[in-house]
Amino acid sequence: MSNYYQRVLPDESETLEVAGRLAAELAGEELIFLRGELGAGKTTFCRGLIRRLGHAGAVKSPTFTLVEPYVLEGGLEVFHFDLYRLGDPSELEYIGIDDYLEGRHLCLVEWPERGEGFLPACDLQVTLELAGDGRRLTIEANSEHGEQIIQRLSR
Repeated sequence: MSNYYQRVLPDESETLEVAGRLAAELAGEELIFLRGELGAGKTTFCRGLIRRLGHAGAVKSPTFTLVEPYVLEGGLEVFHFDLYRLGDPSELEYIGIDDYLEGRHLCLVEWPERGEGFLPACDLQVTLELAGDGRRLTIEANSEHGEQIIQRLSR
C-alpha cells in the first residue's frame, strides 16, 4: 500500500482540481498539515478542498485570526488554521486547540511546524513546492486512515 501521492501541478486550476479530488475521499474528521514556503499554494489548496466540500463563499487565509471556521451542509465543520504568525506554540492552548481537534471536525493546518509540541500527528501531510511555473505536490499518509485515503486518491 502506498503512503504517498505525488504530482506536478502546472497551474492554479490543477491545484484546485486535485484538492477537490482529495476532498471527495475525506470522511470529515481528518487532521491535515500543509507545508510549503510563502506563495507555494497552501491556501489555494485549502480553498479547492473547502469549496469541493460545499462552501460557496470566500475562503480566505486565517493569517491574522489563526483559525477560520466553516460549517457546511450536513453539519460538517472545517477549521482552517494558519499558524504563520504564531509567536509560541503554547499560544495554541489559549485558542483551545484541543477543542478543535477532538470530535468530528476536519482540521487543515498551514505552517504546522509553528505548533510543534502542541499538535498531534496528522493523518495527511500536504507539501507544495515551487517547480518552475507550477508546483510539485506530495501528499503523505501518517496514519492508517491516511493510507486508505492515499490509496483511493491514487486510483
